[in-house]
Amino acid sequence: MKPQNFSKLLALYFLLFAPGLLAQDKPAISTDDKAEQIIQRALKGVGGDPYLQIKTVIGRGLFTEYHDGASGIPMKFVDYISYPDKERTEFSGGGAHIVQTNFRDGGWIYDGAALTLKDQTPQQLEDFKIVTRVTVENLLRGTWRQNGAKLSYAGRREAGIIGRRNETVRLTYADGFWVEYEFAADDGMPAKVLYQRKQKNPDTEEMEDMKEEDRLHKPITIDGVTSSFVIDHYRNGIQTSRIAYDSVEYNKPVADSLFTKPASIKAIK
Repeated sequence: MKPQNFSKLLALYFLLFAPGLLAQDKPAISTDDKAEQIIQRALKGVGGDPYLQIKTVIGRGLFTEYHDGASGIPMKFVDYISYPDKERTEFSGGGAHIVQTNFRDGGWIYDGAALTLKDQTPQQLEDFKIVTRVTVENLLRGTWRQNGAKLSYAGRREAGIIGRRNETVRLTYADGFWVEYEFAADDGMPAKVLYQRKQKNPDTEEMEDMKEEDRLHKPITIDGVTSSFVIDHYRNGIQTSRIAYDSVEYNKPVADSLFTKPASIKAIK
């Protein structure tokens, strides 16, 4: 759970143009070059170097599930991130207390209502892997380059608001998974994230392609870094959740012990 300015430490400022002897001698811009331009503009928009220097993030706010498009009861959350590969999210409200922690290729979950403390299942770890793949930070910080993904320009699209357009880039991974990022054509800021994943239909028990979409709203600048404080998630065009941040703190101390699996339920803090 993160605004688009969070995660993995690898950053990049690329030389996009090789100047020629004469203006007419400049090579035509390829789709990859166009995509790189869009990334660099967005990186500058979210803060540039201060964005790239983030080491830890502490976010607080409300998480709301939607059922058939209708809002449920919000739950409070606190999210701790320590780069490059640790995250802990605590949910509370309505008698519930859930802690989900991920680190490198592992993770654990505490459920206060059920009084259980378990390692995450392979499917849960795979789900988290997908989440990290599709974040805007994964694109802007260049983590995808280490994973062999290919960047391309996907064109200009309607933004959903009359008169506005978004520029779109696509990441395609070696396993065929792809994710598209839309950026506002006017100011270059992140606007949407779109991808597909397979999920079992509870009525038919068959695996179906689900269209997933994050819509990013309410950009706020803190310590020179701009991030979306509201993230709405849609599945097949129907809203399924909202993340609404109340506060975000950067580069505050985050103890490694937060991510270590406790020896027992009694040790949960």
